[in-house]
Amino acid sequence: METYLKFSFWSYASIVLFYLIAGINHFINPEWYYPLIPDYLGYPKTLNTIAGIAEILGATGLIFKKTKQLASIGLILMLIIFIPSHWYFIEQGSCIEGTLCVAPWIAWVRLIIIHPLLIAWVWWAKKTSYGIS
Repeated sequence: METYLKFSFWSYASIVLFYLIAGINHFINPEWYYPLIPDYLGYPKTLNTIAGIAEILGATGLIFKKTKQLASIGLILMLIIFIPSHWYFIEQGSCIEGTLCVAPWIAWVRLIIIHPLLIAWVWWAKKTSYGIS
C-alpha cells in the first residue's frame, strides 16, 4: 500500500507540474504553437495565450482541494477543445515546418491513445485526496 501511495502522490504532483510547465511554455515559446493552431480558428496569438492561461490555472487549481474539481473539469474541457488542433496536425501530414515533425503513426497515437490518457489522468487527479485545504 505504501508503494501505491508514493506512486499516487508522484503521479498527482507530475500532472500539476506537467500542466504548469506546459502553460508557461505557451508564453516562453509562443512561436512554436502558432503554426499548430488551425487556420480556420484564426487568432493564433490569442488562442495560444488562452491555452497557456488555461493550463496554468488548471494546474494551480489542482493544487487546492476547494478548486480541484473545477480545475479538472476545465482541463478536461480544454483537452477536448484541443482535438481540432491534433486533427489539423494529422491533416498537415504530421509535420509543420519550424515546429513539429513526427511520423504519421505517432500523430495518430497522440490523438487516439495519449490524448484520452491525459483526460483520464486529469479525471483521476480530481478524485485523489491530495491538495491543500
